[in-house]
Amino acid sequence: MTRWTEEQLATVLKRRGVKGAANKPDISAPPFKLPNNPAGRYALGRMPVGKMNKTETAYAEYLELQKHAGEVLWYKFEGIKLRLADNTSYTCDFAVLPSDGILEMHECKGGFWRDDARVKIKVAASLYPFRFIAVKKKGNGWEREDF
Repeated sequence: MTRWTEEQLATVLKRRGVKGAANKPDISAPPFKLPNNPAGRYALGRMPVGKMNKTETAYAEYLELQKHAGEVLWYKFEGIKLRLADNTSYTCDFAVLPSDGILEMHECKGGFWRDDARVKIKVAASLYPFRFIAVKKKGNGWEREDF
């Protein structure tokens, strides 16, 4: 079996009248144009697992203050992953053990909820015996929503 080079294949296809078959696609640039964005900023997607965003970092600092005040005994960022169904799980932002000893799952939000996130926290709250709380930065404090 003989293999043809690209030049030989192009010659045969040209002789047979196949147009454009020998042309290679231009892959030097992406096949789409980026939208006009004068600020030069684009959303980069979700943070890597185990890395906090700015809101989560601020909430961790708040929890640390609560810990020093004796109101929180322990907390862990992305420390607990709960199974909701086959191939579906929920990882809370913070597992928090307050001084009353009842484990809480805290979800930090910067003002925007994806539909699947709200559904997951509600399903988790119906399946597991923990307190589920969403917190949102509000001025110098935190607004709380219980599930």
